[in-house]
Amino acid sequence: MRSSRRNTVRRGCVGALLAAVTLLTSAGGAVADDPSASASPADGESPGPTEAGTTFRTATAIQQEQTATADASTGDYLYWAFPADAGQRPTVRAKVSLPESATRNGASTWQIDVYDGLRRRQACMYGHQTRKAAPDAGTVELSCVLRTVRAWSEPWASDPLPGSYYVRLTVVGLAEEDLGLPVHVETEVISAGRGGAADVDGALAEPLVPGASAVSAQGGSAAAGSEPEDGWSSGWWTDRWLWTVGGGVLAALAGVFGYSLTRGRGRPSHVPPGL
Repeated sequence: MRSSRRNTVRRGCVGALLAAVTLLTSAGGAVADDPSASASPADGESPGPTEAGTTFRTATAIQQEQTATADASTGDYLYWAFPADAGQRPTVRAKVSLPESATRNGASTWQIDVYDGLRRRQACMYGHQTRKAAPDAGTVELSCVLRTVRAWSEPWASDPLPGSYYVRLTVVGLAEEDLGLPVHVETEVISAGRGGAADVDGALAEPLVPGASAVSAQGGSAAAGSEPEDGWSSGWWTDRWLWTVGGGVLAALAGVFGYSLTRGRGRPSHVPPGL
């Protein structure tokens, strides 16, 4: 009778363990496959902005996965603002179409910089932040991969935090005679979701200066705020909680299962009557 009970307990524990493992793997897959993190724009979506700001205060607001264009003059400072949330690793790309080589007097060097909402310059993990275009080059492409945006950081640190980020593009090396020549620019921001692996304990109460200086691309009026289309996800909940709770459940079930095995082995399978 006791042996039957032990077998029932073991079967129950094994079933619970398998159910917990299935829940975690399926939930983890759902988080990893969430299309909202890296989905491409749907067909028929409105085109991106066709102009750029010339200062931080007039930066043109854009969304991630949206291509912004602008016609400008060589030597102008061009600014865009985009939102980035916790767990994202933004990649900023810019492509500059240069004037005809016959109209230029030499090579040019272009640079792209990214600043957070407090206008602190953010370092690029890798990419081509500064590039030199040969006198006969038709285009020059730049990129900057930022560090993963964290949900919280020490006040003295310059870690990327949720909020608005500014992109600045300009030429930093040029023959004086080439100033003012027309150029066409395409800018895009995409992100790779890093999930719980990049999370830290704690979270900001509000995004870091969410679009305080962003300007809408439509009429030039001050935007209410540059934020992700799906809203800010920063807060107490991250997929780290899923794995933490799941790990605790698995540990508890494993303890019960191990105890039942140890208890069963410590007693004879048949106990004489009267004992």
